[in-house]
Amino acid sequence: MKNIPVVLITGAAQGIGAGCARVFHQAGWNVIIVDIDRERGEELSERFNGDRPESAVFLFCDVAALDSLQALVGDCEQWFGRLDCLVNNAGIHPPATPTVEMSLAEVERVLRVNFLSTFAGCQAAIPLLCKTHGTIVNISSMTAVLGQHQSVAYSASKGAQVSLTKSLAIELGPLGVRVNAVLPSNIDTPLMHSWANSLPDPASALDRVAQLQVLGRMGTADEIGHIAFFLASPASSFITGQAIEAEGGASLDY
Repeated sequence: MKNIPVVLITGAAQGIGAGCARVFHQAGWNVIIVDIDRERGEELSERFNGDRPESAVFLFCDVAALDSLQALVGDCEQWFGRLDCLVNNAGIHPPATPTVEMSLAEVERVLRVNFLSTFAGCQAAIPLLCKTHGTIVNISSMTAVLGQHQSVAYSASKGAQVSLTKSLAIELGPLGVRVNAVLPSNIDTPLMHSWANSLPDPASALDRVAQLQVLGRMGTADEIGHIAFFLASPASSFITGQAIEAEGGASLDY
């Protein structure tokens, strides 16, 4: 079992995180699912173990509790004996709020969940990844490079993830650890549908979002998972410090 590569994914119970978990598991990896959604996380873990016994484990953790997150990551070798990839996916996106109306407490919360948890996870994982010459994949957002109306804190947190990715790649490259980021645009996830359902005409809202991509559709969680897996695999062995824009052409002719 110790020869099977292991990935730890935060926010893996649904959405992009679950897409990453599915792709890695289908490729034969063992998967550590980390989330605050115990029900969905345990269900996904049980499904994986049904397909391949003892190939997945669910661990409850609120990534905003940085000490708990670091303890979990630092001790994750107990489950499968190694760590080959950390996918920092957990994050929040507050409702659209004008900057002058956003409290500093909310800004701090967004930065803690989206950026500080990424930093803390990386910090705890580095000693383990140095043993396996592993990888880190940070799930950022196209808002990091394009910005987003009335989402200053969110965009800033995602931009910080990209800067962390580049600086950490410089630091860890000589140690054999690669660090990259994925910047999705609009992805068809439960969070996207939750946002649409808060509007008067959810179907029209989702259609408008789909048409923002030149491909005429939103991406899928598994498509982002395949990009994350590529960045974790030997197929990308000469790629580090990069922010891969997975945006279906949404930024073209912007």
